[in-house]
Amino acid sequence: MTSIKLDDRDIKILATLSREGRISKSDLAKRVNLSPTPCWERLSRLEKAGIISGYHAEIELKHVGPQVSVFVMIELENHRAATFQSFEQAVQGYNEILSCWALGGGFDYLLHVVTRDIDSYQRLIDDLLARRAGLARYFTYIVTKPVKHSTVPPFDILTAASPETN
Repeated sequence: MTSIKLDDRDIKILATLSREGRISKSDLAKRVNLSPTPCWERLSRLEKAGIISGYHAEIELKHVGPQVSVFVMIELENHRAATFQSFEQAVQGYNEILSCWALGGGFDYLLHVVTRDIDSYQRLIDDLLARRAGLARYFTYIVTKPVKHSTVPPFDILTAASPETN
């Protein structure tokens, strides 16, 4: 992956795709005021640079079947590099762990877990503990209802000039 300088058109392409991933290339070109070939070239450049890492459908799991969504705060037993590495390697082996973020502050990691039910979640935690992956304590937060969820980055805020540069 190479680092590239993004201009306003690149940002507009990214913003449009993040909201409308199924937009046709010709409609995308119209939306960003480009002819199809230059738009396609920009899109390819963004993909090759790793800025666009994939295209995905958002699935409403409640229509798929029973499920429980859980956030888990993780505290490791120590802060040695080997412990972090062991834990990070362990979580890779669980499809139910949708995401894992390393944190600064009171906890070491935040997990988002989706399982069929609470019993399945507990089996996952028990298995993670049995692996001796450095987990000291965990705190479980069961999602009772989604209030806001977005995968669309705030491009207008992220790309605005900082007050110091004006």
